[in-house]
Amino acid sequence: MKLTTLICCGILFFLGIFASIYAFSGFDLLLFLCGGNQIAYRSLLSLAGIAAGWLLFWLIAFRPTRPLS
Repeated sequence: MKLTTLICCGILFFLGIFASIYAFSGFDLLLFLCGGNQIAYRSLLSLAGIAAGWLLFWLIAFRPTRPLS
């Protein structure tokens, strides 16, 4: 569980960096790294959706902020 959560956080972190580079410069680094292949590009974007869904499930199911209150 912990490893999966860390992997999902890493995926969202790197895709967030790619998105910020695209937002600030107009250069789509993720599409460049995919070699212009739209199928690979969309697959990586869908992986971000899956990672976000996992983290949402993890936050609801395990409530990691409960001991802090």
